Amino acid sequence: MRPFVLLFFSLIVLCANAQQMRIGVLAGYSIKRLNISYNQGSYSIFADTSYFGSMLPNEFIEVIPSGNLVKLKKGTIELGQFKKVQLIQNSTNTSVNLTSKTPVVKPRKYEDDFEITSNGKDLVIVNLVELNNYLAGVVESEGGGGRHLEYYKVQAVMSRTYALKYKEKHRKDGFDLCDKVHCQAYHSMMRYTPTIDTAVVHTSGIVMTDSIGKLVDAYFHANCGGQTCEPQYIWNESIPYLKSFKDTFCIYTKQARWEVRIPKVKWKKFLIDKYNFPVGDSLSASAMYSFEQTDRKAFYLHPVYGIPLRDLREEFQLKSTYFSCYPEGEDVVVVGRGFGHGVGLCQEGAMKMAKYNFNYEQILRFYFPGCMIFNYDLLKYFNTRIKGIQIY
Repeated sequence: MRPFVLLFFSLIVLCANAQQMRIGVLAGYSIKRLNISYNQGSYSIFADTSYFGSMLPNEFIEVIPSGNLVKLKKGTIELGQFKKVQLIQNSTNTSVNLTSKTPVVKPRKYEDDFEITSNGKDLVIVNLVELNNYLAGVVESEGGGGRHLEYYKVQAVMSRTYALKYKEKHRKDGFDLCDKVHCQAYHSMMRYTPTIDTAVVHTSGIVMTDSIGKLVDAYFHANCGGQTCEPQYIWNESIPYLKSFKDTFCIYTKQARWEVRIPKVKWKKFLIDKYNFPVGDSLSASAMYSFEQTDRKAFYLHPVYGIPLRDLREEFQLKSTYFSCYPEGEDVVVVGRGFGHGVGLCQEGAMKMAKYNFNYEQILRFYFPGCMIFNYDLLKYFNTRIKGIQIY
């Protein structure tokens, strides 16, 4: 009986790994002309119901939007206009180069299949990619190279959790997620860091849930500056498992401290124009440029004026909302901590924890206290058998 159970669980995990994602790539550009060239393996070229052979080494296709159709060329040969162009891999370990000619975008490499259509104006380019291949590309895009294996496992679990939680975010656009930061950065297939593949495989199927089995919002940022931020300070939303707490792991890392100088006239103009700051009041005028933030706060000069710190960060392109300031000459000197919104996992803190030999589960539980780590597909399978557990 035991070998059968082990085989059963293994098959479930294998199915999870083979899950395919539809990712809209080059989504931040209005692509008018795209070249797709051979990189590795073999691809078949389809357009609607027609087959146009395989893409071989040194060959490429060109696609151009033409109204609601796509004009297709193979090399210099025009093949016609079609509703949909597809590249289907003929074997495993296949990849192509995507080069946008209009506009000019740095070439990218992607694995697995492709589907190209037109939205009437621009090309819609969808990478049909196996989940683990997608996650490897995301982890490299978001986490960079040269990190500890346990850190990459952390990033893999968070990226998987996000992908499965928000899989239909772009359903109306014809794909699951896009390649931009507001979904997850996916600038290319994983190319430079083999350790990432190991991390993704070692955490296959693993996700984070809250206490009732709901997939968490796996937010992260570059550096919290020594204290994570309450989500309601940033998005006016309270999330039970994301509370502000002290984090000493990141305080001596690269992006823990920063300083900028902003002309007083710009600072004053913003406060007056947007918040009608009472400069006629001598007490208020003297306090306009001075602000102390030992622990994270939501507002500038709170509680008297209640100006959201996130608005100041956006207006002056500050690295974070965790800052203090004081006047000096004709400037406001802004002395800040951290980089990013500060909610959830601090990447530089997590990297330091990995160097101190914390494993990925310990790191995740530190930044997401009270959350659980599960195999998503096993959790779904037993959903009807475990009272109180629900998957969303």
